Amino acid sequence: MSDNVSEVSDVTFEKEVLQSDLPVLVDFWAAWCAPCRMLAPTVEAVAQKYASSARVVKLNVDDNPSISQRYGIKGIPTLILFKGGREEERVVGATSKEAISRMIDKYVSGNSTR
Repeated sequence: MSDNVSEVSDVTFEKEVLQSDLPVLVDFWAAWCAPCRMLAPTVEAVAQKYASSARVVKLNVDDNPSISQRYGIKGIPTLILFKGGREEERVVGATSKEAISRMIDKYVSGNSTR
């Protein structure tokens, strides 16, 4: 992936996402998905912006059907923000860096409204 975006799998999801101390944005994607490829630079930019306060990971839905099914992923790209092991927010389809940033800002370092 990159320095700021790592890949998770059915095997590593629990530890890397649900047990993380930081909010985690998960990008559910597939190699054949054109909107997913178009969103990739945006996801990378968000990962750089939040490198110290949140994690950004990608999960290939074709290679990891268990987690994809568990979270009811029907369309990709789907972005889900997890905090404290819980799904907090979800966006289906391509979106902007600003919209993703607003979503993450609600949950980083004391900004949580929950």
